Amino acid sequence: IEQVLGPRRGSLGLQRAGERRDGREQRKRREAAEQRTAPTARGWIVPHRQPPARSNGLRRSIRRRPAAGNRARDRNVQALEFRPQCAPQPSFGGIDVTHAAITGWGKCLPPSVLTNQDLATFLPTDDEWITTRTGMKERRISHVPGIELAITAARRAIACAGLTGADIDLVIYGSCSNDETVPNSASGVQQRIGATHAAAFDVNTACTSFMYGLSIGTSMIRSGVVKNALVIGVELISQYMDWDNRNVAVLFGDGAAAVVLQSCDEETGVLAEKLQCYADSRQILRVRGMGTMYANLGAEYGQTRWDFDGQEIFRKAVQGMSEASLDVMRRVGVTMDDIALVVPHQANLRIIEAVAKRAGATADKVFLTVQKYGNMSSATAPVALVEAVETGRVAPGSLVLMPAFGGGLTLSSHLLRWGPRVTPLEVSDAELTPCTTTALEIVNHIRAQKKSGEATAGCFASLSFAEGRGS
Repeated sequence: IEQVLGPRRGSLGLQRAGERRDGREQRKRREAAEQRTAPTARGWIVPHRQPPARSNGLRRSIRRRPAAGNRARDRNVQALEFRPQCAPQPSFGGIDVTHAAITGWGKCLPPSVLTNQDLATFLPTDDEWITTRTGMKERRISHVPGIELAITAARRAIACAGLTGADIDLVIYGSCSNDETVPNSASGVQQRIGATHAAAFDVNTACTSFMYGLSIGTSMIRSGVVKNALVIGVELISQYMDWDNRNVAVLFGDGAAAVVLQSCDEETGVLAEKLQCYADSRQILRVRGMGTMYANLGAEYGQTRWDFDGQEIFRKAVQGMSEASLDVMRRVGVTMDDIALVVPHQANLRIIEAVAKRAGATADKVFLTVQKYGNMSSATAPVALVEAVETGRVAPGSLVLMPAFGGGLTLSSHLLRWGPRVTPLEVSDAELTPCTTTALEIVNHIRAQKKSGEATAGCFASLSFAEGRGS
């Protein structure tokens, strides 16, 4: 019996006393182990991680030297480092929280500018009509594929963070106008920047793609899956534009921007977000011609017809962005008085003004780029954020509110706290190839190509979609 059950411990009381003693010894050993990886005034000790080669703009990592007499105990710990932090790590319910700080930012805008006067050369419109209805004066048209815009913005953001491409753990490519579907576009960026060991995937929620990517990257850092992430918003919508439809042709342009997220113990980055979709209204913004439904119908690829219910989009966008913004402020416990800057999706000046009014933001708190770049879909919000930082509108430690809206109808609002740095650690020399044509020449070339296959696009009208096929 003793060989099977172990030696007898005497009475039940003695047995329980032994169990309590054993429990105390186990607890002491566990506490001693925790002390070896406990937070100190300088950071958290993490085993088996080499210190980063470059600073991320927060406190630099340092090596921990084993104390005298403990070398035998620490012999199996190959490399101990302090995780960079700016303040003591917050705790919720006894669980330590990692945050995702924005430590790098960069944008890439094509050099060719399409003005309202240019649009008036082939559309029944003029500068006054466009400006009074949209607030737009100019937009950019790209002479290179969208992924080239993304790569240039990514390289600038990575340099800003003081990193190299090889340091990146995750690439998120937010767009609805990808150069390719298989393979994904994120892998193309990963290959070009040299992020050899990174994960890479695409996100498409139309104009909110970057914002949804920001949530995903932040969550993966918080959960410990990755230590950093490159989040990109890019759009080459000019190739899919119905340039003879005045209602949409005046609104959109091309561009890209990117940010680098890094794990940090300070409460920075995304503090709260609201993500939602008005799927019952998905049909009011549709680009016919993008997707497998349009394959093998005899229509030339690139031919599009836009379903665009402007009034209903306006109503839904104002409702969605303002309610989401109020929700995230309420959850964090702040008011508009605490917000330093509102950087909204720049779909239309009227929408921006209506959202600001409902959310309680004065005009001086709203950062605008709509007059210069128009609506760049998923690139709009990140381009505006980068430009706000570059022009000194974002201060260290300030709160930034970013509401957005897109096809689906997707909506979001993110409340960010900016980190301690507003200047780049390094500057990239990445540039686009030179452009030898004007924006109007590029657009007229696209229009000529579309004209040749225009008749075949009529087949798009007879298609049925998910919302019309029953439950």
